[in-house]
Amino acid sequence: MSSQLSSITDQKKIKKDKQAALRYLLDAWEEAVYDGVDPDVLSSAAIFTALSDMVATYGEDAVADMTDGLSQRIKNGEFTIDRILQ
Repeated sequence: MSSQLSSITDQKKIKKDKQAALRYLLDAWEEAVYDGVDPDVLSSAAIFTALSDMVATYGEDAVADMTDGLSQRIKNGEFTIDRILQ
């Protein structure tokens, strides 16, 4: 039971950390756009930064495997914020 409780606590912390990370990124994004950085340029820089950091941590093969299904996920609307769910 203790292991299960620990797992739930870990999951809650991970969720909280992800929410905080997203808030930091969104705040930085808004500030950059406000300062005149083109959102397309910012998008490319963000993707490059994320992928290069992941490659440094996990290696090229692992990141290639992680991103293998990204195209289909994009086509499925997983990253579309303003889509209408029915």
